[in-house]
Amino acid sequence: MSHFLGEFECKLDAKGRMMLPSGLRRQMPEAEKEGLVINRGFEKHLVVYTRSEWDKIMEDLSKLNQYEKKTREFIRYFTRGATELTLDAAGRVLLPKSLLDYAEIGSDVVLSSQFNKIEVWAKDAYDAQMDNEPENFANLAEEVMGGLGRRDDD
Repeated sequence: MSHFLGEFECKLDAKGRMMLPSGLRRQMPEAEKEGLVINRGFEKHLVVYTRSEWDKIMEDLSKLNQYEKKTREFIRYFTRGATELTLDAAGRVLLPKSLLDYAEIGSDVVLSSQFNKIEVWAKDAYDAQMDNEPENFANLAEEVMGGLGRRDDD
């Protein structure tokens, strides 16, 4: 599984196209051949996956019990708007207008790497989220990560 690294500021052109930064393209050489998938995030942002990562998620979703109403609703909402992206010859992708509207994305965008996916945020929304950092990040780290156990390097 690939883990992406970096945070990138980008601009959308008038048609909704975004140039993928070269530093990010180098981390996903399969994107030109396999394509990418963009989808709604859980907050008001978008998420880009490589095609192989998206296929893994779909495989996981296919194992859920389709007879349960909550499962069907989750799958519907999760996959709503999912769109395949292809890079053009200039290394740009066309972001669907419906997804841009959902995430309230204008021309200024931040791409934030998160493990196997890339979050796509309106720059002002991303800045607002990052400005809302908890007063004591160490307490949050302990609460979230403290139960993992200690790695023994001895």
